[in-house]
Amino acid sequence: MSPEGLITSEFDDAAIIDTEVDAARVVAVDADDPDELADLELVVLDLAGTTVVDDGLVEQAFLRAVDAAGLAVTDDEQRRARAFAHDTMGQPKIAVFRALADDEDQAEHANAVFESAYAELAADQGLRPVPGAEDLIRRLQALGVAVVLTTGFSRATQDTVLGALGWRDLADLTLSASDARRGRPYPDLPLTALLRTGASSVEGMVVVGDTASDIVSGLAAGAGLVVGVLTGAHDEETLTAAGADAVVASVADLAELLGLDELERADELDDEFDDLDELDFDDDLDAGDTDDRNAPDEDDEDDSEDEDDLGDEDGLGAASPLPAAPKAALRAVDQPGQTRQ
Repeated sequence: MSPEGLITSEFDDAAIIDTEVDAARVVAVDADDPDELADLELVVLDLAGTTVVDDGLVEQAFLRAVDAAGLAVTDDEQRRARAFAHDTMGQPKIAVFRALADDEDQAEHANAVFESAYAELAADQGLRPVPGAEDLIRRLQALGVAVVLTTGFSRATQDTVLGALGWRDLADLTLSASDARRGRPYPDLPLTALLRTGASSVEGMVVVGDTASDIVSGLAAGAGLVVGVLTGAHDEETLTAAGADAVVASVADLAELLGLDELERADELDDEFDDLDELDFDDDLDAGDTDDRNAPDEDDEDDSEDEDDLGDEDGLGAASPLPAAPKAALRAVDQPGQTRQ
């Protein structure tokens, strides 16, 4: 990010963000000028490990698949397969199995076992969101920022996760690896999110994930800000080495990092100014109507002049003066019982 707080595509050195640190200092948000973040248009969030608590379900399902497909027989092979799975977290599972399998049939068999095993484990052990994730999504959307949930899972597995959490309609868009030409670490998922939501620039896009693959994908897409979280597969050293602009404890801390409090205050002020402008317009109309009602008719003025002449001629004295104009109506702002829209 630039010193002025604008999201840019030039990546600074990654930093581990202390969640107790004032976000205004971390991202250089000027509280007196909330428009500094006006270019924030899109936030792309990973699912498992980032917005959804994993609890080791992915690894358990992966080991079942490896065993069922015969990808790792000996203890050493299983150990290497587990390490490979950990290193490639965030990437499409079919791609991982293809790297381990002897042929496509074996890879597809392993992938099918993984999907069924994950669905079974999710049903037995349950899925739960990372605390604060849903609130963050709703706050972003209330500010007009599009939110897209992405995953290395297949669409079927992603639907299982979203259904279990009641999140099918939460985000503006959900994307699986099959919805983009290539999965992570390629940039296709973030760029597909940008295109489908109609965001105008990669500089206004933030990519967030818990794996090195998430980070590399966001960087390759040219995202204005790429953030790692410590609620999933990889630690801060791995995320930093991958090139993350910042690493936070949880996705919930993204609100502080992006300065959402400042943006929400600015949004409230805009609403209040809009209300005042609307009141000014209504008062102007009312004042105009009042002037029209009280403006003397030309015929009445002629009649009045005739009466004045007649009165003078008859010696009856000057005609009575016109009544005083009514006082201007007071603005109905913050009067008791009034609700501000």
